[in-house]
Amino acid sequence: MNRRILLLVLALLVLAGCAIQRGRDGHIDRQSRPYKLVGYVTPAKDFPRLDAEKLSAINFAFAHIDVNGNVALKQAEDTELLAQLVALKARNPALKILLSIGGWGLDGFSDAALSEASRARFADSAARVLARHRLDGVDIDWEYPTLPGPGIVHRTEDKRNFTLLLQAVRTRFDALAREQGRAAGDPYLITAALADREFVAGIELDRVGRVLDWINLMTYDFHGSLTATTGHHSALARSATSAPDERSVEAAVKQFLDAGVAARKLVVGVPFYGKGFIGAQPANHGLDQPFTGRVPMYAWSQLAGMIDRNGYVRYWDEQAKEPYLWNAATREFVSYDDPQSLALKAEYVRTNRLGGVMYWEQNNDPDGTLFNALAHTLR
Repeated sequence: MNRRILLLVLALLVLAGCAIQRGRDGHIDRQSRPYKLVGYVTPAKDFPRLDAEKLSAINFAFAHIDVNGNVALKQAEDTELLAQLVALKARNPALKILLSIGGWGLDGFSDAALSEASRARFADSAARVLARHRLDGVDIDWEYPTLPGPGIVHRTEDKRNFTLLLQAVRTRFDALAREQGRAAGDPYLITAALADREFVAGIELDRVGRVLDWINLMTYDFHGSLTATTGHHSALARSATSAPDERSVEAAVKQFLDAGVAARKLVVGVPFYGKGFIGAQPANHGLDQPFTGRVPMYAWSQLAGMIDRNGYVRYWDEQAKEPYLWNAATREFVSYDDPQSLALKAEYVRTNRLGGVMYWEQNNDPDGTLFNALAHTLR
């Protein structure tokens, strides 16, 4: 072979190799995208429009754990909704549909993880649900191991048992993949929604990180009913006026990286909703001030009609890279994300070569304004 042709062939092979991503077990996955865009979807009367071609994964929220420790759908209508999501794979064969199990206030995890028998029961039931509905995996949303939550059973043993539960699910899912004849480079997925700071104390993060395909990092709700002041509930960086130990996306990512979690397994979470704080002190346009009451959630569809209207003035925190609203007449401070702040978060993911971005949740952004800001930056 001519030397020039040989060099050209070798160069093309190298370029092809760079373009191909490899799956969890090292097998080639030609459908992989460099950055994941993962969306949560909850049941709704009018199912949201989903841009399947731009999504990496959809998490359907939520399944629950029944009295026998089995994973189960909450209502009969969920079967049809899951079928609609699976049908989107016709438009995007690389799209993964996962069933999210848990959510705030869901009981049953501590009991399900307690023994080898209970873990096997949980894993077997999860595998049956996957096979029945032709899903690609599960997302575990245990809020939170070892902690009481709103009346849920909790134990100090949850820390070790959480790891053992995930390992049991991994073993069962790998067996299911063989039973189903699933391609070697396309395993059933296991992800988890995890929080930062004190919530990490109840998890063997280094071990959990090795079992999970990726982590949906819940980098939102930093300010709310449990905080003494207003503040950005999903700040990229610490605000100049906030406390030195202020929570932020940057701080959360650092905590997980320092614990040994691979950067490409960290999927940064962003909210498609805002939070209102009523009766805030007027200094600093209400930012980082005491308050007397709350509005737990404003969907983005509501916020879009509030910005710079009816006394709500938009401000931009350059250090935190976050917008906020201040209504001087009503003394209401509103923390939220918009296309500008979301694009900056997506760029942060790219710069630091993280796994991607996750958002909660699709019904709050019916016209796709926030979604498109993420998709455009991550593409």
